[in-house]
Amino acid sequence: MPKLRIGSRGSQLALWQANHVSALLRVRGHEVEIEIIHTTGDKITDVALAKVGTKGMFTKEIEEALADGRVDLAVHSLKDLPTELPEGFEIAAITTREDPRDAFCSRNFSKIEDLPHAARVGTSSLRRQAQLKAIRPDLNTHPLRGNVDTRLRKLEQGDYDAIILAFAGLKRLGKTELVQQILSAEIMCPAAGQGALAIEIRKGDSATRALLTFLDDPSARAATTCERALLNRLGGGCQVPIGAFAEVRNGKLHLDSIVADPDGSKLLRDSRDGDDPVKLGSEAGEFLLARGGDKILEAVYSRGFAVPLQP
Repeated sequence: MPKLRIGSRGSQLALWQANHVSALLRVRGHEVEIEIIHTTGDKITDVALAKVGTKGMFTKEIEEALADGRVDLAVHSLKDLPTELPEGFEIAAITTREDPRDAFCSRNFSKIEDLPHAARVGTSSLRRQAQLKAIRPDLNTHPLRGNVDTRLRKLEQGDYDAIILAFAGLKRLGKTELVQQILSAEIMCPAAGQGALAIEIRKGDSATRALLTFLDDPSARAATTCERALLNRLGGGCQVPIGAFAEVRNGKLHLDSIVADPDGSKLLRDSRDGDDPVKLGSEAGEFLLARGGDKILEAVYSRGFAVPLQP
């Protein structure tokens, strides 16, 4: 069996993900090593993500290591990957998806409705901010950067009354003590690809692709392909106020999606079923743009948020 080298970011969650994939490969008899690669996104910690316009800021350096042959595969949170990969790369597998929903975390309050007037809520995402503001316009949202431990520590210290994080990361790290409420897609539509891991390889590396085939989950691939098709049609990156959540219901793929103004004043929703993931996502994107999503996104970018640098 060939030795496989995995490229990964160095955060606790990224290393959990890389070690998870590594363990699955070792069961198959592979020798595996993990190379930690520091990305642009890891180095920029004092600026809200929505203000950063760097394409693939959590993936570019890892892809360079892939292209140079220093690593054979990369393990990413799928939501960090641009919807159009750079030339020369492909997604070999999307693993079984963890719960894609967001989690409301707090020391003193059991749900969003219980927060006092003008409570301080930490979130790194315009998508989360917009949906919070839509149901609680009085809340004060503040940027929250750092790894999971850093964010939870700031909550424990009382910097925030509550924070919103992806439940998948908290669950994977076993850090669910402060989770008070798992937010349904109707309340907080997740980011496209949230909860899913993508394994990226050099395009055309059929030998490595064949070794990774067993990791690919058809349901996770169909759902996330649909979500990313919507994101691609809207021209958005993972930091713009767009939400998408697809799942199989009664034998059909069901997609819920939103486009929202960051202040919550406008929030467009769509819900539809289909069989073809790309067609379903693209049609939902078209519908949201036609209903005014184009104006919302133009206004977002004109206010100084990062225009997504991807096709």
